[in-house]
Amino acid sequence: MAGVLSVASFAPLGYFPIIFISLFALLWLLQDTAPRQAFWRGFSFGIGLFGAGISWVYISIHEFGHTPLLLAAFLTLLLVAYLSLFPGLFAWSVRRFRVSEKPVLFLVMVPALWTLTEWIRGTFLTGFPWLNIGYSQIDTWLVAYAPVFGVYGIGFLMMLSVTAVFILPRYKILPVVLLATIWASSWSLQFIEWATPAGKPLKVTLIQGNISQLNKFEPENRARIMSLYEELTLENLDSDLIVWPETAVPAFYHTVAGNYISDILLETQKAGVDLLLGIPIKKVSEEGGRPHYYNSAVALGSEFGVYNKRHLVPFGEVVPFGNILRAIGGIFNVPLSDFSTGGIQPPLSLAGQKAAISICYEIVFGEELAQTAGDSTMLINISNDAWFGDSLAPKQHFSMARMRVREMARPLLRATNTGITAFVDHKAVVIKQAPSFSVQVLKGQIQPMQGETLYVRFGNSIILLLVVLVLVPGGMILRQHQQGV
Repeated sequence: MAGVLSVASFAPLGYFPIIFISLFALLWLLQDTAPRQAFWRGFSFGIGLFGAGISWVYISIHEFGHTPLLLAAFLTLLLVAYLSLFPGLFAWSVRRFRVSEKPVLFLVMVPALWTLTEWIRGTFLTGFPWLNIGYSQIDTWLVAYAPVFGVYGIGFLMMLSVTAVFILPRYKILPVVLLATIWASSWSLQFIEWATPAGKPLKVTLIQGNISQLNKFEPENRARIMSLYEELTLENLDSDLIVWPETAVPAFYHTVAGNYISDILLETQKAGVDLLLGIPIKKVSEEGGRPHYYNSAVALGSEFGVYNKRHLVPFGEVVPFGNILRAIGGIFNVPLSDFSTGGIQPPLSLAGQKAAISICYEIVFGEELAQTAGDSTMLINISNDAWFGDSLAPKQHFSMARMRVREMARPLLRATNTGITAFVDHKAVVIKQAPSFSVQVLKGQIQPMQGETLYVRFGNSIILLLVVLVLVPGGMILRQHQQGV
């Protein structure tokens, strides 16, 4: 129940105090337990958190992936169980190393252990950092720490606040001083300006096509979809920049470049408008062999540029060990079942500015985006959240995108197929947002920004160094204490 209730702290409800109560309940339930029992209690917390929080995975697998109901339910439960291993590992560690025997060490080691296991979950096997506890604070004072050490650092401070309350009956002054320092500092950090304006505001149009995922790639629908985006683009040539969603064009770039795209480009160039469109790209090497497929964003206008999606969704866009599986049989030889990664790429030039591009899911990986955000003046995320239906996922996804804004101190343009399409300023304030599940043209202005936050410069290194500085000496002290006993 503690895990289930914590979901209410995340988008769309955003009842942020609940997760503090849930985490306190978890620590209370770990008291006087053996390591194995503690693991299962932490695992149960994870079952509640992820079972309720990512239940939308079932929709993607069953309704849009056409997987049979029972198999889709089994695969969803399998993912939930895997993710629950990490809070289980946290709980086991707390009891295995008998952290509670030293209350002051308990105060700092529990947050460090939580942060470490959460970071491992976000990186191991390509990572799945969804529902990191720091995202629940996107609209609280604690979010002011994001430019310093990112969402993992916010999670550390959240758990530090919980452990401070936990030891309050034994230590009156230290917990109160610590809590006051954490929250007062977060309030003060809000007034630091990490970035300054870079040039004049841009007039931007974001197009939301609202194309059903069930028939998006059916050949008979291709002309209608492409005509919709073309018509909406040509009606809004009073902009500096027009942005289409992920895979807005349901065809490979090379098949439409010579007619469809060239016709649109002719009109946009006449008007002095740059265009960023989502489209898959197929590349065949001169030596032959298997083609490479990319989920891409193409910049057209004053400069031509291509961004190929870097962080792919396992089994959705890339098949792990795909080469081996294809060698065994032909089931994985279906085109587009295995995209290639684009690797680290520089920002794209658009409307006289530099844009750090992310496609869909990869915006949840802050450290990867930080590698290019420092050279950019704005963030652009194109996505197709139609895969999730009208579930919690699009709202959760958008809140994580807003966290990237706070970490990078860059404004965000977000164009999606069904929603959430929005303008977000460099402090994560939503300037404009289009209604979901409808065809929308969202027009507005965005102020490009320049500057470098500590998170852009160092990524997760600051918080990971802090974790190491806590766990290594803390572990040595506990070991000496237990040997003495």
